[in-house]
Amino acid sequence: MLPYSRFEMDTGVANVAVIGGGYAGMAAAVTLAEQRVPVTVFEAARTLGGRARRVEHRDTALDNGLHILIGAYSETLRLMRLVGADPGRLLLRLPFSWCVHDRFAMKAFALPAPLHLIAGLMAARGVPLAERFAAGRFMLRMRSMRYRIALDTSVTTLLEEHSQVGRMMRLLWQPLCVSALNTPPRSASAQVFLNVLRDSLDAARAASDLLLPRTDLSALFPDPAAAYVTARGGEVLTGQRVTGIDQEAGGTEGAFTVRHAGGERTFSHVVCALPPYNAGAFLVGISALADTAEAVERLAYQPIYSVYFRYPPQVRLPAPMLGFESTLLQWAFDRGALGGQHGLIGAVISAEGAHQDLPQDELANLVHQELQQQLGPLPDPLWHRVIAEKRATFACTPGLKRPESRTPLRNFFLAGDYVASEYPATLESAVRSGVNAARMILDSGK
Repeated sequence: MLPYSRFEMDTGVANVAVIGGGYAGMAAAVTLAEQRVPVTVFEAARTLGGRARRVEHRDTALDNGLHILIGAYSETLRLMRLVGADPGRLLLRLPFSWCVHDRFAMKAFALPAPLHLIAGLMAARGVPLAERFAAGRFMLRMRSMRYRIALDTSVTTLLEEHSQVGRMMRLLWQPLCVSALNTPPRSASAQVFLNVLRDSLDAARAASDLLLPRTDLSALFPDPAAAYVTARGGEVLTGQRVTGIDQEAGGTEGAFTVRHAGGERTFSHVVCALPPYNAGAFLVGISALADTAEAVERLAYQPIYSVYFRYPPQVRLPAPMLGFESTLLQWAFDRGALGGQHGLIGAVISAEGAHQDLPQDELANLVHQELQQQLGPLPDPLWHRVIAEKRATFACTPGLKRPESRTPLRNFFLAGDYVASEYPATLESAVRSGVNAARMILDSGK
């Protein structure tokens, strides 16, 4: 173990417990370990990553949710580099394009922002010229407003107020909203949607690039992050469910006892990086966190269903990532083209819908049929696997008040994609929340 006594003497930070080994928790742990702060991560599962982790099925590495990154994910990319996970090797970077199979196609031009997007909209295939001009006017209007609206409303209302209708609404804006916010446009926050447009499509040109994982989501960041933390004297304990967090005697100035499967330990600081529906159970037991627990309790949730098919190795998609206008199917990923898992196709159904009421085998059969309707005849899959994350993200609704990372209880912080920020629930917002919590701990000792 590395000596920490000098750091403790200088900052007053003795040791930190991070509860949860997802992207938020590992981002917090890495940020602390970088400064040689002693940190212990507790993760109930055997695999790191939380709601973005590797799932093994028939000797095949799947993910419990099919996620993409974009070039604007600056903190995620920075931390990947810090822990030795090379984005150039682990991510396929593509200039922004939006392809709905046989319906719509647009691609960003090699021009400075926002001209790269405006030109792409003007040249888009599959929508009338009038709708393309209207989309360009909408983006320019939002830019002139600095992507701010006086009163938050739904994405549908915002788009209709700015004449975004017809095929452009159906093939670009609505699926973009569901992909970014995982919330149906009729109930999604227009302001958060505009924040996404501002920082991805209207930032530096590279910010809108699509970054498609070539490996599973645990290997992308959480696993190398764990190696980084342990190399600097920290601990990452998997299979260790935390059963209680107790405040030591001394009121808000006291330390915390963390009870877990292996016993109990005392820490000076706690970062609770659990999903909100699990975090609430610990918050309600601490009187100083009653208001925080209430804010967490008010959150509603949206699902993500990932449907995997193992076809014969020769089956492939026309592109590594392909959109669909279909009853169920929204996006499909060719894991063979991305990571060498030939014949493995992953399909995504984001946000709520009738698919939630279907038995999983029936859902898989219907998605297979839709793939055939879109792509032509396919062989029967050798096997399928449906992974249903029923509370994959919080419902990103207008005017939603999300809990703050800094809580009323001194030395107790929240981290996760649900804490207060300008962004929806994404890998980047999770990472930023973890970094922010860790920096507040570091600042508290100065």
